[in-house]
Amino acid sequence: MPLLKVDKLTHYFGGLRSVDNFNLELSENELVGLIGPNGAGKSTVFNLVCGLYRPTEGSITFNGNNLIGRYPHQITSLGIGRTFQNIRLWNELSVIDNLRIAHFSQIDYKLLDSLFFTGRLVRDEQKVTQEAMDLLDKFNLVPYVKELPRNLPYGIQRRVEICRALVMNPSLLLLDEPAAGMNQGEIGELINLVRWVKDEFKVTVWIIEHQMRVIMNICERIQVLDFGSIIAEGTPKEIRDNPLVIKAYLGEEVT
Repeated sequence: MPLLKVDKLTHYFGGLRSVDNFNLELSENELVGLIGPNGAGKSTVFNLVCGLYRPTEGSITFNGNNLIGRYPHQITSLGIGRTFQNIRLWNELSVIDNLRIAHFSQIDYKLLDSLFFTGRLVRDEQKVTQEAMDLLDKFNLVPYVKELPRNLPYGIQRRVEICRALVMNPSLLLLDEPAAGMNQGEIGELINLVRWVKDEFKVTVWIIEHQMRVIMNICERIQVLDFGSIIAEGTPKEIRDNPLVIKAYLGEEVT
Protein backbone atom coordinates (compact mmCIF):
# COMPACT_ATOMS: atom_id res chain seq x y z
CA MET A 1 0.00 0.00 0.00
CA PRO A 2 1.41 3.43 -0.94
CA LEU A 3 1.83 5.98 1.82
CA LEU A 4 -0.14 8.53 -0.21
CA LYS A 5 -2.41 7.79 -3.15
CA VAL A 6 -4.05 10.55 -5.15
CA ASP A 7 -6.45 9.27 -7.79
CA LYS A 8 -8.12 11.29 -10.56
CA LEU A 9 -7.98 14.49 -8.50
CA THR A 10 -9.88 17.34 -10.16
CA HIS A 11 -10.72 20.77 -8.82
CA TYR A 12 -12.62 23.75 -10.19
CA PHE A 13 -12.60 27.37 -9.04
CA GLY A 14 -15.97 28.43 -10.39
CA GLY A 15 -15.77 27.56 -14.08
CA LEU A 16 -11.97 27.38 -14.09
CA ARG A 17 -10.45 23.90 -13.93
CA SER A 18 -7.25 24.33 -11.90
CA VAL A 19 -6.40 20.63 -11.43
CA ASP A 20 -7.38 17.96 -13.95
CA ASN A 21 -7.19 14.21 -13.33
CA PHE A 22 -4.07 14.38 -11.14
CA ASN A 23 -2.64 10.99 -10.04
CA LEU A 24 0.20 10.18 -7.68
CA GLU A 25 1.50 7.37 -5.50
CA LEU A 26 4.16 8.05 -2.87
CA SER A 27 5.98 5.29 -1.00
CA GLU A 28 7.77 5.52 2.32
CA ASN A 29 11.08 7.45 2.34
CA GLU A 30 10.73 8.76 -1.23
CA LEU A 31 11.74 12.25 -2.34
CA VAL A 32 9.51 13.35 -5.22
CA GLY A 33 9.28 16.71 -6.98
CA LEU A 34 6.31 18.54 -8.51
CA ILE A 35 7.25 21.26 -10.97
CA GLY A 36 5.56 23.40 -13.59
CA PRO A 37 5.14 26.99 -14.78
CA ASN A 38 3.50 29.60 -12.58
CA GLY A 39 -0.24 28.98 -12.32
CA ALA A 40 0.05 25.32 -13.28
CA GLY A 41 -1.88 24.20 -10.18
CA LYS A 42 0.96 22.90 -8.01
CA SER A 43 0.07 24.66 -4.75
CA THR A 44 -3.60 23.86 -5.37
CA VAL A 45 -2.69 20.15 -5.33
CA PHE A 46 -0.95 20.61 -1.97
CA ASN A 47 -3.94 22.55 -0.62
CA LEU A 48 -6.29 19.76 -1.68
CA VAL A 49 -4.16 17.12 0.05
CA CYS A 50 -3.92 19.23 3.22
CA GLY A 51 -7.65 19.91 3.42
CA LEU A 52 -7.54 23.64 2.68
CA TYR A 53 -9.66 22.96 -0.42
CA ARG A 54 -12.11 20.14 -1.11
CA PRO A 55 -11.76 18.52 -4.53
CA THR A 56 -14.52 18.52 -7.09
CA GLU A 57 -13.69 14.93 -8.03
CA GLY A 58 -11.21 12.21 -7.13
CA SER A 59 -9.84 10.56 -4.00
CA ILE A 60 -6.92 11.11 -1.62
CA THR A 61 -5.80 8.29 0.68
CA PHE A 62 -3.03 8.57 3.26
CA ASN A 63 -1.88 5.53 5.22
CA GLY A 64 -5.20 3.89 4.42
CA ASN A 65 -7.19 6.94 5.61
CA ASN A 66 -9.52 8.84 3.32
CA LEU A 67 -8.58 12.53 3.51
CA ILE A 68 -11.58 13.94 1.64
CA GLY A 69 -13.75 15.96 4.00
CA ARG A 70 -11.22 16.14 6.83
CA TYR A 71 -10.13 19.45 8.30
CA PRO A 72 -6.48 20.55 8.04
CA HIS A 73 -5.74 19.92 11.74
CA GLN A 74 -7.15 16.40 11.42
CA ILE A 75 -4.93 15.71 8.41
CA THR A 76 -1.90 17.08 10.26
CA SER A 77 -2.60 14.74 13.18
CA LEU A 78 -2.57 11.77 10.78
CA GLY A 79 1.06 12.53 9.93
CA ILE A 80 1.31 15.16 7.18
CA GLY A 81 3.51 18.22 7.78
CA ARG A 82 3.70 21.19 5.45
CA THR A 83 5.54 24.43 4.74
CA PHE A 84 4.27 27.26 2.54
CA GLN A 85 5.62 29.22 -0.41
CA ASN A 86 5.47 32.39 1.69
CA ILE A 87 6.93 31.66 5.12
CA ARG A 88 4.13 31.51 7.67
CA LEU A 89 5.73 31.90 11.06
CA TRP A 90 4.20 33.81 13.97
CA ASN A 91 6.51 36.81 13.89
CA GLU A 92 5.34 38.20 17.22
CA LEU A 93 6.33 34.99 19.00
CA SER A 94 9.80 33.61 19.69
CA VAL A 95 11.25 30.75 17.69
CA ILE A 96 10.66 28.27 20.50
CA ASP A 97 7.06 29.42 20.96
CA ASN A 98 6.46 28.83 17.25
CA LEU A 99 7.39 25.21 17.88
CA ARG A 100 5.58 24.94 21.22
CA ILE A 101 2.28 25.98 19.64
CA ALA A 102 2.65 23.24 17.03
CA HIS A 103 2.50 20.67 19.88
CA PHE A 104 -1.17 21.51 20.49
CA SER A 105 -2.41 17.95 19.99
CA GLN A 106 -0.03 16.63 22.66
CA ILE A 107 -1.48 18.86 25.38
CA ASP A 108 -3.71 17.03 27.87
CA TYR A 109 -4.43 19.75 30.42
CA LYS A 110 -7.76 21.60 30.48
CA LEU A 111 -8.98 25.10 31.24
CA LEU A 112 -9.10 24.47 35.01
CA ASP A 113 -5.48 23.27 34.91
CA SER A 114 -4.55 26.61 33.34
CA LEU A 115 -6.51 28.59 35.92
CA PHE A 116 -5.03 26.79 38.92
CA PHE A 117 -1.60 26.01 37.43
CA THR A 118 -1.85 22.31 38.24
CA GLY A 119 0.85 19.67 38.14
CA ARG A 120 -0.59 18.32 34.89
CA LEU A 121 -0.09 21.71 33.23
CA VAL A 122 3.49 21.97 34.50
CA ARG A 123 4.37 18.46 33.29
CA ASP A 124 2.84 19.00 29.86
CA GLU A 125 4.52 22.38 29.38
CA GLN A 126 7.90 21.00 30.44
CA LYS A 127 7.52 18.08 28.03
CA VAL A 128 6.54 20.34 25.13
CA THR A 129 9.41 22.75 25.81
CA GLN A 130 11.97 19.96 26.04
CA GLU A 131 10.79 18.34 22.80
CA ALA A 132 10.92 21.72 21.05
CA MET A 133 14.45 22.33 22.33
CA ASP A 134 15.58 18.87 21.22
CA LEU A 135 14.29 19.52 17.71
CA LEU A 136 15.84 22.98 17.55
CA ASP A 137 19.14 21.48 18.64
CA LYS A 138 19.05 19.02 15.73
CA PHE A 139 18.57 21.95 13.35
CA ASN A 140 21.34 24.02 14.98
CA LEU A 141 18.75 26.64 15.92
CA VAL A 142 19.32 26.81 19.68
CA PRO A 143 21.08 30.23 19.44
CA TYR A 144 17.82 31.66 18.04
CA VAL A 145 15.28 30.23 20.52
CA LYS A 146 14.34 33.63 21.99
CA GLU A 147 14.51 35.57 18.72
CA LEU A 148 11.46 36.76 16.79
CA PRO A 149 11.46 35.10 13.34
CA ARG A 150 11.14 38.45 11.57
CA ASN A 151 14.58 39.42 12.90
CA LEU A 152 16.30 36.36 11.44
CA PRO A 153 17.93 35.91 8.01
CA TYR A 154 15.59 34.44 5.41
CA GLY A 155 17.43 31.11 5.24
CA ILE A 156 17.15 30.68 9.02
CA GLN A 157 13.44 31.52 8.91
CA ARG A 158 12.92 28.77 6.36
CA ARG A 159 14.87 26.35 8.55
CA VAL A 160 12.62 27.25 11.50
CA GLU A 161 9.52 26.65 9.38
CA ILE A 162 10.72 23.20 8.29
CA CYS A 163 11.64 22.44 11.89
CA ARG A 164 8.13 23.41 13.02
CA ALA A 165 6.57 21.20 10.33
CA LEU A 166 8.41 18.23 11.86
CA VAL A 167 7.10 18.85 15.39
CA MET A 168 4.28 16.30 14.96
CA ASN A 169 6.73 13.67 13.67
CA PRO A 170 5.02 13.37 10.27
CA SER A 171 5.61 10.52 7.87
CA LEU A 172 4.98 12.84 4.89
CA LEU A 173 6.48 16.33 4.56
CA LEU A 174 5.22 18.75 1.90
CA LEU A 175 7.61 21.58 0.98
CA ASP A 176 6.10 24.35 -1.13
CA GLU A 177 8.90 26.27 -2.90
CA PRO A 178 11.33 26.25 0.05
CA ALA A 179 14.05 27.98 -2.02
CA ALA A 180 11.86 31.00 -2.86
CA GLY A 181 13.70 34.21 -2.01
CA MET A 182 17.01 32.50 -1.22
CA ASN A 183 20.43 33.41 -2.55
CA GLN A 184 22.72 30.81 -4.12
CA GLY A 185 24.54 30.07 -0.87
CA GLU A 186 21.27 29.52 0.98
CA ILE A 187 20.02 27.27 -1.82
CA GLY A 188 23.09 25.05 -1.45
CA GLU A 189 22.42 24.77 2.28
CA LEU A 190 18.76 23.97 1.57
CA ILE A 191 19.70 21.08 -0.71
CA ASN A 192 21.78 19.54 2.05
CA LEU A 193 19.07 20.25 4.62
CA VAL A 194 16.30 18.49 2.66
CA ARG A 195 18.50 15.42 2.14
CA TRP A 196 19.36 15.39 5.83
CA VAL A 197 15.72 15.77 6.91
CA LYS A 198 14.64 12.85 4.73
CA ASP A 199 17.30 10.54 6.18
CA GLU A 200 17.31 11.79 9.79
CA PHE A 201 13.52 11.74 10.27
CA LYS A 202 12.75 8.81 7.93
CA VAL A 203 10.14 10.96 6.21
CA THR A 204 8.76 10.97 2.69
CA VAL A 205 9.32 14.37 1.08
CA TRP A 206 7.11 15.86 -1.65
CA ILE A 207 8.49 19.16 -2.91
CA ILE A 208 7.29 21.94 -5.20
CA GLU A 209 10.14 24.06 -6.48
CA HIS A 210 11.03 26.44 -9.32
CA GLN A 211 14.75 26.27 -8.66
CA MET A 212 15.89 23.50 -10.99
CA ARG A 213 19.18 23.26 -9.10
CA VAL A 214 17.21 22.01 -6.10
CA ILE A 215 14.87 19.67 -7.95
CA MET A 216 17.50 18.05 -10.14
CA ASN A 217 19.90 17.51 -7.23
CA ILE A 218 17.60 15.91 -4.69
CA CYS A 219 14.57 14.31 -6.35
CA GLU A 220 14.38 10.64 -7.24
CA ARG A 221 11.51 11.27 -9.63
CA ILE A 222 9.63 14.32 -10.82
CA GLN A 223 6.13 15.12 -12.06
CA VAL A 224 5.50 18.09 -14.33
CA LEU A 225 2.18 19.94 -14.17
CA ASP A 226 0.94 22.33 -16.84
CA PHE A 227 -2.53 23.89 -16.88
CA GLY A 228 -3.55 21.51 -14.09
CA SER A 229 -2.58 18.31 -15.93
CA ILE A 230 0.45 16.04 -15.68
CA ILE A 231 2.45 16.30 -18.90
CA ALA A 232 5.53 14.30 -17.88
CA GLU A 233 6.90 12.09 -15.12
CA GLY A 234 10.28 10.45 -14.68
CA THR A 235 13.82 10.74 -13.39
CA PRO A 236 15.56 14.13 -13.36
CA LYS A 237 17.40 13.28 -16.59
CA GLU A 238 14.21 12.16 -18.33
CA ILE A 239 12.46 15.36 -17.29
CA ARG A 240 15.39 17.55 -18.33
CA ASP A 241 15.35 16.07 -21.83
CA ASN A 242 11.55 15.89 -22.30
CA PRO A 243 10.39 18.13 -25.17
CA LEU A 244 6.96 18.70 -23.59
CA VAL A 245 8.65 20.04 -20.47
CA ILE A 246 10.90 22.30 -22.53
CA LYS A 247 7.84 23.62 -24.37
CA ALA A 248 5.93 24.26 -21.13
CA TYR A 249 8.79 26.23 -19.61
CA LEU A 250 10.33 27.90 -22.64
CA GLY A 251 7.54 27.98 -25.18
CA GLU A 252 9.64 26.15 -27.74
CA GLU A 253 7.93 24.28 -30.53
CA VAL A 254 7.90 20.48 -30.17
CA THR A 255 8.67 18.70 -33.43
